Amino acid sequence: MEIRPILSALMRNKTGPILVAIQVALSLAILANALHIVNVRQATAARPSGIADEQSVFYMQVQDLAQAGFEDEVATRERELAALRAVPGVVAAAQVNQVPMTHSGSNSGWSVDRKQSQITTLAAMYFTPGALLKTWGLKLVEGRDFTPDEYADIDTRTSDEFPKLAIITSKMAEKMSPGQSAVGKTIYVGLGEDARPIRVVGVVERLQTPFAQVSDDVEYSAIMPVRLASGSNFGTYAVRAEPGQIERVMRDAEEAVRKSSPVPKVIEKTSMTDERKDCYRSDNAMAWMLITVSSLLLLITASGIVGMASLWVTQRRKQIGVRRALGARRVDILRYFITENFLITSTGVFSGVLLAIGLNQLLVSKLEMARLPLGYLGFGAGLFWLLGVFAVYGPAWRAASISPAMATRTA
Repeated sequence: MEIRPILSALMRNKTGPILVAIQVALSLAILANALHIVNVRQATAARPSGIADEQSVFYMQVQDLAQAGFEDEVATRERELAALRAVPGVVAAAQVNQVPMTHSGSNSGWSVDRKQSQITTLAAMYFTPGALLKTWGLKLVEGRDFTPDEYADIDTRTSDEFPKLAIITSKMAEKMSPGQSAVGKTIYVGLGEDARPIRVVGVVERLQTPFAQVSDDVEYSAIMPVRLASGSNFGTYAVRAEPGQIERVMRDAEEAVRKSSPVPKVIEKTSMTDERKDCYRSDNAMAWMLITVSSLLLLITASGIVGMASLWVTQRRKQIGVRRALGARRVDILRYFITENFLITSTGVFSGVLLAIGLNQLLVSKLEMARLPLGYLGFGAGLFWLLGVFAVYGPAWRAASISPAMATRTA
C-alpha cells in the first residue's frame, strides 16, 4: 500500500490527527512515568525489614501512670520482660527504644574519624538491654552478638556514660568501612573531640530504620547494648510469638504485664504486619491512584481513536463506495484505515517518548525520583500501538463493509 496518498489525505484534514497524536503523546508520557512510580513504590513497600517472619512479631508499649526513679524504672522493665517471656507461646522478648517502619524514632550522625568536618552518615540507634537479635531474628553475617556482661543500664540524668560497642548493618558497614571488614574497627557518634568512640563487634545483614527512607539510608542502623533510663514511665517491647499464635499471645501478654505490677498501666499493642501496612499506606494509596489514572487515560485515548475513525468513516462513505466499485477489496479498505491510524499513533508515540523522558528528568531533579528505565518506554510504545490498532479496527471494519450501492444511495 502506498503511504503517500494516506499522508496527503491526513495533511488536508490535520486537526483531528494532530489532536489524537497529542492525546497519545501525553498519555504515553504520563503512563510510562506513572507505572515507573508504581513499581518503585511497590518495591519500596515490599522491602525486607531484616526481621525474620514478621507475621510472628508484635510490639507492646507500656506506660505506667506513676513516675519512678532509676532503680524502680529498671526493676519495672525487668519485671515486665520476665512476665512477657513467661507467657506460653512467646519465643523471645526484648526491650528496645524504637521500632522499624514506624516513622517515629531518632538517629544520630556517625563518622569514621574525629577530625572530620562533616558526618559520614546518619544512622538509627537501637538501644536494648538484651535478646534483641533473637527476638527480631536478625541474621548475623559477621562478628558476634553482645555477651551478657556487655549490657548496661545508664541513668542519663546523673551520668554522661555512653555505650562503647555496637552491631551495625551490612549497608552501614559498607558506608563506614568500604571494601574492608568493619568488625573490630572504631567509629564515632558525632564529630570532633566530643565524638563518642564505638567499637563494632558484629554486622547483621539488614535492619530498617524507623523512617522507611526510599534510599539505602533505610538500612543504616546500629544496635547498642544499653538501657538508657531517664525516669521515664514508658517502655517498648518487641515480642516474638510461635508461628500462628500471635493473636492469642498478644492478648495473654497484655494480661500478664498488667498483673506483673500493682501500678495501673496504659498498654498499646501492634503487630509487625500492621506496622508495615501503616508505614507504607500512602505508598500503596498512591500506587492505586496512579493505576486508576493510567487506566482512565488508556480508556480516553482509545475512545478518542474510535471517535475519530468513526467520524472519518461517516465523512468518507461515498469515497469508500467508489473505491469498492473500482475493485477495492474489504481487506484493502481495512488496511487503509489501520495504516492511517498507525501513522497518527506513531507520531504520538515518538513525541510521547521524548515527553516522557523530559517529564522524568523534571521528577528526578525536583523530587529525587529514580531515572525512567527504557523498558517502560518500550512497553508504553507497544501498548499504544496495539491500542491504536484495536481501537480503529471496529470503525475500519464497518467502513470495509460499505457496499458501492449503499454509498451512492447515501450520497
